[in-house]
Amino acid sequence: MTSVYRTRSFRAKAGASLTAILLSGGAAIAQNADSSGLAIEEVVVTAQKRVQSTQDVPVSITAFDANFTKRVNLDDVKDLVKFAPGFSGDSKDSFIDYINIRGISTNDFGVGGDPSVGFFKNGLYQGRNGVVVTSMFDMERAEVLRGPQGFLFGRNAISGAVSLYTAKPNFDAASGYIEAGVGERGIFEAEAWANIPMSDNFALRLAAYHSEEDGYVDNAAEIGDDNLVAHDKSAFRATGSLRGDNWDATLMLEYEDREQSGSIYRLIEDDEVVPHLENVLGRDISVRGGVRSVDNDAKLGNYDIGEILAVSAEINVDLGFATLTSVTGYKDHDYSYAEDFDGMNIGFNDYAQDQSGDYFEQELRLVSQSDGPLSWYAGVSYYKEEINAFFRQRGDEEVMCAAYYYYSCSEVFAYYGWGEFVPSADGLLEQNRVMGEFSGWGAYVDLTYAVSDKFELGMGLRYNKDKKKFANSILPVDSYLGPFWAFGVYTDGFIEGEQTWDDFTPRFVARYRPNDDWMVYASVTKGYKAGGFGSFAIEADDDDVADDGLVSNATLNQFDPETVWSYELGTKGDLFDRRIRLDISSYYYQYKDLQLNYFDKGTRVTNVGKVKSWGLEGTVQAIVNKNVDVFFATSFNENEISGAEEVEEGSTGNRLPGSPKFTFAGLVSYHTEVGEGELNMSADFRTQTKTYGGLGNLAAFQNDGWADFSARVGYESHNRWAVTAYVENIFNKAYFDGTSEAGGFFPGHGFGISRPRTFGVKFSYRFGE
Repeated sequence: MTSVYRTRSFRAKAGASLTAILLSGGAAIAQNADSSGLAIEEVVVTAQKRVQSTQDVPVSITAFDANFTKRVNLDDVKDLVKFAPGFSGDSKDSFIDYINIRGISTNDFGVGGDPSVGFFKNGLYQGRNGVVVTSMFDMERAEVLRGPQGFLFGRNAISGAVSLYTAKPNFDAASGYIEAGVGERGIFEAEAWANIPMSDNFALRLAAYHSEEDGYVDNAAEIGDDNLVAHDKSAFRATGSLRGDNWDATLMLEYEDREQSGSIYRLIEDDEVVPHLENVLGRDISVRGGVRSVDNDAKLGNYDIGEILAVSAEINVDLGFATLTSVTGYKDHDYSYAEDFDGMNIGFNDYAQDQSGDYFEQELRLVSQSDGPLSWYAGVSYYKEEINAFFRQRGDEEVMCAAYYYYSCSEVFAYYGWGEFVPSADGLLEQNRVMGEFSGWGAYVDLTYAVSDKFELGMGLRYNKDKKKFANSILPVDSYLGPFWAFGVYTDGFIEGEQTWDDFTPRFVARYRPNDDWMVYASVTKGYKAGGFGSFAIEADDDDVADDGLVSNATLNQFDPETVWSYELGTKGDLFDRRIRLDISSYYYQYKDLQLNYFDKGTRVTNVGKVKSWGLEGTVQAIVNKNVDVFFATSFNENEISGAEEVEEGSTGNRLPGSPKFTFAGLVSYHTEVGEGELNMSADFRTQTKTYGGLGNLAAFQNDGWADFSARVGYESHNRWAVTAYVENIFNKAYFDGTSEAGGFFPGHGFGISRPRTFGVKFSYRFGE
């Protein structure tokens, strides 16, 4: 019997992504047997648990192969946002709370909830802030899916999913690759992999990656500190494949060590909050320097450091009528982070966290192999996560007294008769520790029936059950001000809580193929994200708080699940003998009980009313001629929130923060034979319209629209070596990844300052292929 590995490997090689066309010349341009013309190859994905062309998948999906991600320098998982329609929010840190899909982002930077966007690698869930962001090296492909994906992927992927697949060993021959690149500001990149067939039934693949860069943001608060937004990261992966007559297995070990800057914030000067602070402090607090300068005193430091260790195993067994797959994963991480959250040189608020945790998951599924009209797959899954985090928030005592009382701390204490004020060496340092133990399981089944050769119907149902145990201990404060700002209280030990949530999430799909070139689909999907616990607040009556802030009879800040019904209509097709490929989708969804955070005696998470959203998305890929290929992606999103007056008064009918109305991305590639090789040239861009910094949609804190262009020129020799020169952000556009609105006496700021114009060059060599 032919092994499962051989069958799946052959199918995957049968198609190549057009994204390979765009930057690697004619490698993925096929000759049509009938017309001897150029044609776009199929894009092969496994989003629906079986190998399919993207043209056959009734899901909004954009796929990128390894050639594309490498040539356009997409080296971190969040970089995929650039070319995926409907996505935004690629902040330059290890957080994913700002990733936005069709208007929805996570909106919770604690550890008691779950991300709205699910990130997966080789079918395994990647986790939360501080652990999910990893480097992309020696990749096979990436699949970016929009809309609720919890049915297909599990773990609450309510707004979308990003699914990465690393390269697997092959048994054909020994081969390898090495690449090195240098650029401005000390950029150095290196990647290498080696594929080693050890026998007819065992192959090994080793891969390593390193990237470093000096920073590009100057800090006026510390003269000579021009190294912000720097990074230094290294990763290693070992993958082994085994096979028998009717089974195959893939085992993987991966380790990554990341050191980079924390988020960089820059004050936005407005007409109310900043003048108030300048008045009570008696000094100018304007940011010194240009747009790529900040004024951060960073009393807790500025760093983003993580170590991640992951092991996984995938086993496939051919049962004849179906393929049985077992996927097992374990991940351990340690993470430390610190930032100057206020974006000023006055010590208003600094933030830091130290986090560690581990995650285990197991999935078993059966995928039918029948040639009849009915196809199906079914499975069960289980996960368990343990996480510990220690949070610190610090402010200067005199700044707090001036901002809230208009006088110095000594004057305030004298006025109220509180005695003499003695400053604390640590300032107003408020700290809390949280512990979480989360577990859950799910079961799903999907049935697809071909009514005719052109029309089929599908129905799926998934059951999820999530259980969370959580504990929060808010520590006493040494400052004479007490728990003044971040929490307003402190606890005598841990406040504990436990809750279980479950839900059924159906999915209905209809697909119609009028001919071999076109497919039309419609789907109705329910999405679900479990409830959780806030990391930065507790619930207590004022009568239960003592004069010094000690609270009794407190409970955790708990929030309920959120749900969404999503309706989608789309079409995918080819024109002119597969010279042009279109993918267009429209959607409407309605969220209920959306989880949002707001500040009120701590940063609380609560459920608000409803969010309605609708939009259009599309991609077009075209082979203009044998030398020119193009790719364009665009999206339109309209959304509005209601029932969130508790969080933001006057917000009804406003847009969700961080969601652009329009996004555009594209790439144009030219390639031609020159001497003993091929010359490649390309230009790519990403642009989006304005976003708001909060539910108030205040114009003073909006993030203006921007456009970022890059270009590359390279030569690839038939002797397997290649060189590529690039310039990114050609016009040196300065913009922010996002903004936040002012609240109370706390000013608004921009974060994620864009990388300046950057020149670099890369060299590579392949062998054995």
